[in-house]
Amino acid sequence: MPDERPIPSPNPGTAPYWKAAREHRLALPRCRDCGKFHSYPRARCPFCGSPRLAWEPCSGKGTIYSYTEVFRAPSKAFAGEVPYLVAIVALEEGPHLMTRLVTADNTSARVGQPVDVAFEDLDDEISLPVFKVTQP
Repeated sequence: MPDERPIPSPNPGTAPYWKAAREHRLALPRCRDCGKFHSYPRARCPFCGSPRLAWEPCSGKGTIYSYTEVFRAPSKAFAGEVPYLVAIVALEEGPHLMTRLVTADNTSARVGQPVDVAFEDLDDEISLPVFKVTQP
């Protein structure tokens, strides 16, 4: 059965994010004045108000800030995926991202666990950043 999940539609503001993801890299906007990363893309730095922003690579490392296990699919497109984990990951660089948490066993996830970015290729154009628990 083909994957029927919705596919992101990059726009000029998000294209650098999706281009990096397709190359299996995580990139976010960073302020050239205060040096802070932020997520989601916007025209000005949410910390200092500067319009001087640039897309820069992130380490892809973070920790689980919060998570939940989804047992009821939000639509038919996700019915084959349940149960799955949705998490908020606190990146080493500061921003928090909502993402899918990929584990061998949904019961093994814990708040505070280290995670690394991984990528799920949906098609030839789009790859989704997901996070996996870092193995010791």
